[in-house]
Amino acid sequence: MKRRGWLLGTTAAAALVVGWGVLPARSRIGIGSMMLPGEGDIALNGWIKINPDGTVILSMPRSEMGQGVHTALPMLAAEELDVPLSAMRIEQAGADAIYGNVAMLLGGLPFHPLEQERQDGFGRVQASRWLVGKVARELGINATGGSSSVADAWDVVRLAAATARASLLGAASLQWKLPVEELRTANGVVTHSAGRAAPYGELARYAAATPPGEVTLKARKDWHIIGRPAPRLDLAGKVDGSARFGIDVRVPGMLYAALRLAPMLGGAPGRVDAAKALAMPGVHRLVMLPALAGSTAGFAVVADNSWLARQAAQAVDVEWRQRPAGGLDSTVIARELAEAVKSRDGHVFYTRGEAAPASSGRTLEAWYSAPYLAHATMEPMNATARFDGTHVEVWAATQAPQMCRAAAAHVAKVPLANVEVHVTLLGGGFGRRLEVDYVAQAVRVAMDLPGIPVQLLWSREEDTAHDFYRPMHAVRMRAHLDASGQPLGLEVKSAGDAIQPRWIERALPALSGPVDLPDKTASEGLFDQPYGFAQQRMEHVFTQSGVPVGFWRSVGHSHNAFFTESFIDEIAAELRRDPVELRRELLKGVPRHLAVLNLAVARSGWGSRLPLGRARGVALHESFGSVVAQVAEVSIEGGQPRVHRVVCAIDCGTAVNPNVIAQQMESAVVFGLTAALHGRIDIQGGVVQQGNFPTYPVLRLAATPVVETWIVPSERPPAGVGEPGVPPIAPAVANALFALNGRRYRSLPLQG
Repeated sequence: MKRRGWLLGTTAAAALVVGWGVLPARSRIGIGSMMLPGEGDIALNGWIKINPDGTVILSMPRSEMGQGVHTALPMLAAEELDVPLSAMRIEQAGADAIYGNVAMLLGGLPFHPLEQERQDGFGRVQASRWLVGKVARELGINATGGSSSVADAWDVVRLAAATARASLLGAASLQWKLPVEELRTANGVVTHSAGRAAPYGELARYAAATPPGEVTLKARKDWHIIGRPAPRLDLAGKVDGSARFGIDVRVPGMLYAALRLAPMLGGAPGRVDAAKALAMPGVHRLVMLPALAGSTAGFAVVADNSWLARQAAQAVDVEWRQRPAGGLDSTVIARELAEAVKSRDGHVFYTRGEAAPASSGRTLEAWYSAPYLAHATMEPMNATARFDGTHVEVWAATQAPQMCRAAAAHVAKVPLANVEVHVTLLGGGFGRRLEVDYVAQAVRVAMDLPGIPVQLLWSREEDTAHDFYRPMHAVRMRAHLDASGQPLGLEVKSAGDAIQPRWIERALPALSGPVDLPDKTASEGLFDQPYGFAQQRMEHVFTQSGVPVGFWRSVGHSHNAFFTESFIDEIAAELRRDPVELRRELLKGVPRHLAVLNLAVARSGWGSRLPLGRARGVALHESFGSVVAQVAEVSIEGGQPRVHRVVCAIDCGTAVNPNVIAQQMESAVVFGLTAALHGRIDIQGGVVQQGNFPTYPVLRLAATPVVETWIVPSERPPAGVGEPGVPPIAPAVANALFALNGRRYRSLPLQG
């Protein structure tokens, strides 16, 4: 190659790299053709359309499962567009890469928070985030999870709306032949001081052909929507019953299918006699179901209605076969995890100094454990599918529409372009609806009835018995104290199944590799705890038990916070220190955490006298970019813990909608208390022992505590809200119980 050619080639390559790397938010704004066409709607980019009546339509790539994202994202757009929130509407986003969730993938990087806080140059953390961010942008994986929806939308939705506003101003400037600097916007109208005014709906078609010019986001001082409590846009529909969840889907000519899977995890049907079921009037077909997208094998029965389908499914005479590797047993797995901690080397996620006992000091050691947990979403798994021989149409309550689409195409053996997915509201997700097994099953059933839409509805019992469970974990905690008794080192070694590689095998098989990489979710909340121990070592042994495991609300943080925060309390008790004072001492290097702790403690009345028979416990935890502290007041009633009041403080960065943040803390406390006081899945002979709510109970209304939420003011970008309220509640209650009765609870649930 000649020198000139080499120079041109390298210059072009460099330009491509730079072009690929700069302005990530702007590169995701997209073009109007990416939005679905609507009668009269004018698309200004890939996120914003304007109707002639002034209604603004936001493309919505995230699923609403109660976390408030269908209100929060419109708030971001309404702010930058200068329209009232009541003028905003949403429509489901398409499959373009601009709608991918970059923030969720960035959240999976296994860096210690202190490393990410450093801003001294373009180091390993920044380089990794840059590279993963760019790759995530190209992959465009659209999923709702990891408390990432608002964080991901923060730049791109505001910029898309600000760009649309700039085009509207430019259009008015050209139409009126007035300088754009003299124009203003408010309540969806462009105005000029000389009396000219035009609503957005009138200007939209001109704006679509007007370059936006230079676009700047509003200054924080000019916000009038972000940061103010706003009612949820989905509230009315959920109150009057017009909201449509997956289970509410009705398509003309629809049939219904009920499911029976092998009761043994990983099992399969042997001999099947469906004569009695198929003889029932209104029963149409029995469809055998192989193991699809990680599910256990079984069959479905299709009938005129869901009740009849369920009766017919139960009437099928079947002999089940155990999984080839034999039956699973949670008691045996628990012993194996403890042995793995003792005897196997693990992946070291974090070290600082030499985490070993001081020669003149002593070591405090404790073992903790957490059981398998099911999701128990209020709306059981379901999906509706129609297959006409070449095309598939799916209606599903899902956190991962692209993966549903891929699963449907794979099962039906049609091109991806031949699959259309309609996303409904979700009656609870908590990570369960990141899976695609129920969609794959619905498509498989629909293939046996071409042209007829079929709704597959799981029973509560099948839902509990065939979930993708939060993994069981065992952990050994050691604290090394120096000669004067002060905390010197923290050594953590844990064992449990990895979620991410198993989930990728099921939902994203094209990205599944031959070797499992270290899964951050197994150790999050342990390796990245904030306390300033001079010596630290956090190690995890990855296991593969055979039990299907998946993401569960707050994932690894949900149990690792229990281990860490309970053990901090143990250290305080060993040193005869107030647990709040010890935490304050260990948090001197992280003022953000200290401020959250102090707010919760102050609002709880820590140190003041409680009625006889009550005690307080405290816990602090960072997850998904937010820091949450909780103080729980407990008593013992009928031999069981009773939680009366929870004071919660949170620093989640910029608080987009304080109303929704308070709601999420309240729901997280209820969800976390359900698991802390009642949650466990036991497996014997491969069969899950729990079924409906009598054996897998949730917290009842009469047992629900008063929850108070306090938000720390912050100018950071928004962080997670949906999940961070879950992790601290179990250790806060456990620590309160220790203060009450002197008993240390080291395993979940907190019973007896």
